[in-house]
Amino acid sequence: MTLAGTHIAYIGLGANLGDAAGALRAALAELAANPGVQACEASPFYRSAPVDATGPDFINAAARLQTTLAPLDLLALLQGIELAHGRERPYRNAPRTLDLDLLCYDDVSLDTERLVLPHPRMTGRAFVLLPLRDLAPGLRLQGRGLDDWLAACGEQAITPLPN
Repeated sequence: MTLAGTHIAYIGLGANLGDAAGALRAALAELAANPGVQACEASPFYRSAPVDATGPDFINAAARLQTTLAPLDLLALLQGIELAHGRERPYRNAPRTLDLDLLCYDDVSLDTERLVLPHPRMTGRAFVLLPLRDLAPGLRLQGRGLDDWLAACGEQAITPLPN
């Protein structure tokens, strides 16, 4: 149950440079400590091969936030945390020290230059869908359950990491 004035947002987390798992843990702690975030629950961590990218394997997770931040304010928070962790964007899908994507925000549909909600590519990425299913197994995207979307992800390699 959410408090009045709060919203549920789902965040995708990933990294494949440096201490990737440490970067995800630190980002989760920074999100939880932000005054605009009342609760932050994380999925288990997974290792996945890059999809539409090159470089080492990624460490991925998802988080469910209870937040008072508006979508663009939450995006600004996520991008600020990325920058604090040395995120660079030399080219599309470059290896990264930290990647934080706003996946969903309540049932909001948004299509602006800065932000598209729900995230337009998440339904084709097992590294997003599997951790998201851990947090919200009944979540439906575009009228389909997460298991249906996962089945369509083919042979994308993803394995859970030990706790």
